[in-house]
Amino acid sequence: MTIDTRSNFVPLPASQRKRILVTGGAGFLGSHLCERLLAEEHEVICVDNYFTGSKRNIEHLIGLPRFELLRHDITFPLYVEVDEIYNLACPASPIHYQYDPVQTTKTSVHGAINMLGLAKRVRAKILQASTSEVYGDPAMHPQQESYWGNVNPIGVRSCYDEGKRCAETLFFDYYRQHKLRIKVVRIFNTYGPRMHPNDGRVVSNFIVQALLGKPITIYGEGLQTRSFCHVSDLVEGLIRMMASDDECIGPINLGNPAELTIAELAREIIALCGSRSELVFQPLPADDPTRRCPDIGLARQHLGWQPMKDRADGLRETVEYFRQTLGG
Repeated sequence: MTIDTRSNFVPLPASQRKRILVTGGAGFLGSHLCERLLAEEHEVICVDNYFTGSKRNIEHLIGLPRFELLRHDITFPLYVEVDEIYNLACPASPIHYQYDPVQTTKTSVHGAINMLGLAKRVRAKILQASTSEVYGDPAMHPQQESYWGNVNPIGVRSCYDEGKRCAETLFFDYYRQHKLRIKVVRIFNTYGPRMHPNDGRVVSNFIVQALLGKPITIYGEGLQTRSFCHVSDLVEGLIRMMASDDECIGPINLGNPAELTIAELAREIIALCGSRSELVFQPLPADDPTRRCPDIGLARQHLGWQPMKDRADGLRETVEYFRQTLGG
């Protein structure tokens, strides 16, 4: 099994190993998290309904003695015995979460209720994978966790934005009302191997178009900004957040504060792919944020965490993954 972790990683002693549930475990982020938890010699229950996840992402884990795979939709209750829960289940790209917006909201809200109920029953610690989308099109830059956001509650993106905001509300109400041990992280743009080639996210879009020699589609003038965190860094942040003391509940931003424009990203990817693709410009989608960049001061302070992967190295690795995927 190939594990992508930090160079200083060592398996935990037996007394610290746990039984851990990862919802959305066959997805891009979830599969890397499952891999890391198994490398630490935890027992892992991976739950996914394969709406956006894929067995291909975790097929190398199937058959390992500490790995269990369940096909399940978390909008329905789940009864298992676990010590910790990472709640990652929800389509995270606009193409996928707008395909069935009602189901997206159900996954965020009903899914949170079901996982919180499970955590309450078995007295498990539970982490919610929230999103930078809770900030909407932010008036604050960079975005701090104290910012309440600028979200359109009735727009085409609101099924995801407001669903995740409601999930955060539920987590904090369970914390206040039931003394549940919760962790909430707000994840900013993440990239790396196992991204879905047709998920509509900017990194995967640009790489696939560049490798195929197609025009690179940029919305607006390409001056909107994003910041991109490699999946290995993001998983490290999730692990550290779950391991933090019970007073550290969040929300805490996890992302890379190195900001660049979409046009700059497109040119970097064209160069890395050795492509002759040209840039084409189309109108901006509704409610598309103009600037998105995390303030990670709390992550540095409470988790001792910050991104380590150089963007050029991370993009090169991601390009190679897509080159092999498209070639296959």
